Formats: sequence, C-alpha cells, structure tokens
Amino acid sequence: MNSSQSIPHQSVPDSSRGAIAPAWHTAVVLFVMLGFSLLSAFAKDLTVLPRIFQYLLVLVVEWGVVAFIWRGVGRRGTRMADLVGGSWARPLAVLRDLGLAIAFILVCGGAILQGLGYLLKATPNKALHNILPQSHAEIILWLLMSLTAGFCEEVIFRGYLRRQFSALTHSAAGGIVFQGIAFGLAHGYQGWKYMLMIAVYGILFGLLAHWRRSLRPGMLAHALQDGVLGILARHLMD
Repeated sequence: MNSSQSIPHQSVPDSSRGAIAPAWHTAVVLFVMLGFSLLSAFAKDLTVLPRIFQYLLVLVVEWGVVAFIWRGVGRRGTRMADLVGGSWARPLAVLRDLGLAIAFILVCGGAILQGLGYLLKATPNKALHNILPQSHAEIILWLLMSLTAGFCEEVIFRGYLRRQFSALTHSAAGGIVFQGIAFGLAHGYQGWKYMLMIAVYGILFGLLAHWRRSLRPGMLAHALQDGVLGILARHLMD
C-alpha cells in the first residue's frame, strides 16, 4: 500500500505542480534580491558600511525574504518543508547528504567552477576582498551569515524561484536555468565574471536539488563552502 502511494509522487516533475505563489509575489522577491545586488555593485568596494553592519544587513534581508516567501506560499497550501524536501529521519540520511555536499563542492565548486574561472581569467575584486572577516567577532558573524546563506538562499533560489520559473516555462529545465541566472545576478558586487561563474554554479545547485528532490545536500554544500572557504580565502588573499 505504501509503495503504491509513493510511485505517483516520485513520477510528478516539479514543473507540473504549478505556481506556488502569484506572479506579483515573485516580482517582489526578485526586486528585493536584485535590487540589493545592484546597490552592492554600486557601493565603493563595499566599504560604505563596516563589515559587521554589512553582515547584519544580509541576515535581515535574507531572513526577511524567506519570511515573505513562507507567508506567500502558505496561502496556496505549500509548507516550508515542501520547499526543502527530503528528510533526516535517521543519522545515515544526514551523513549521506553531507557526503553529497562535500562531493558537490569538490567536483562542481572545485573542478568545474575553477576551470571556468581559469578560462574567464577571473580574479577577486576589492569588494570580495573587503567583505572577508578579519576580527574574531566578524568571523563568528561570517559563520552565522554562511549558515543563513546555506538555508535562505537555497530556499529562495532552488526552492521557491525554481518552482516558480518551472511553472512559468512549463519545464523543469527552465526553472533550473532561470533560477541559476537570478542567483548569478544576485551577486553584483563580485563583478560580471564572477556573476557568470555563480550563475553556472547556481544551475548546478539546481540540478542537485532536482535530482535529490531536496534542498538539504545543497544547503550543506552552500553553508560549508561559504563558511570554511570564505575564512580560508581571507588568509590566502592577504
């Protein structure tokens, strides 16, 4: 009986579930994320505000957008758990997703992304250097911001926008590609070469989420990469 109920669920593609929020709701989400990116792109090397205030601003904006998404999709009967997908009912499931996250970072974040960066001759700009943590307090906030990015950005892009764009294009592939483009555009302070690399990375994150039908491996990969590699980059770029 249980197996017969699970077969239809597994066979239904994301794009067939329809929009989970109205178009105006998606427009607001994109306006906030891309507007915040545009402001960061025009900021002078991200030195307008002290780093701690920048970190706090990111925390407020991303959690605010997730809260807005939660309320919006809830009105159409979608829970946050539905956006995240998967489950960690057993410790083995956590280890499995952690293993997938590490493999994803090494293969996609390492080999593929670094190869693309080499072809583009991409080098970190001053804004990327200036945003890295320096003091102990900044490192703590950086790690908190990395955990926030791991959860919030995966919900926003791979959970919400992927579903919305899939419904708009009537294609799971369309949802994956367009959310990746939006993800790249949301990182304006890093310059166009890194934005292109991040867009490709976002598409790869979208493929991972579509394959696993869960944001959990991507959340772990996102948080680990931002947190650990961000701190390492702070020393390498000195």
